[in-house]
Amino acid sequence: MRKILFTLMFLGCTVAVAATVYKWVDENGVVHYSDQPHENAQKVELKAPQTYSSPKTAPTPASRPGGPARKSTEKVYESCVVSEPTNEQAFLNTDTVNAGVTVLPAVRPGDTAVVTLDGQLVPGVPASGGQFTISPVDRGTHTIQLVVKDADGTAVCSSPSVTFYVRQPSLQSPANPVKRH
Repeated sequence: MRKILFTLMFLGCTVAVAATVYKWVDENGVVHYSDQPHENAQKVELKAPQTYSSPKTAPTPASRPGGPARKSTEKVYESCVVSEPTNEQAFLNTDTVNAGVTVLPAVRPGDTAVVTLDGQLVPGVPASGGQFTISPVDRGTHTIQLVVKDADGTAVCSSPSVTFYVRQPSLQSPANPVKRH
């Protein structure tokens, strides 16, 4: 496979440099290409190489409608954290988890606090952050993360992911107190 790839790359370079290419088939049926004429060789007509030039785009304006311009290096928020649950916290015998997010300074008008649980959007989260309840939460390991997005949908602040666990008794557990008989 490497030989074929190398041959094709070499041929591509040769085609770019040489104006004339010759093709012939040897006694074993192997096709050869060269820039040197060979006995029983046929001249190959090459088309001009295909090129692409991207269209010119106008630079994006520095200011957004309805608000002051913000430099890309300007830090909008000091911190975005998931305050509840804490990392590695375990919840026992429940399917409801109280959660909270903190944004400093407070979420600006036009920006939105978005919380994801296991990569899926959590409904019912206040747009400015704060306390909320996630229900139902299945047993197992979960991750929660906060992202603050501006009016354009661009993430301007994100928290580290927080991992928590929900432990519930299994009907298959031998120590299950509600085991059916």
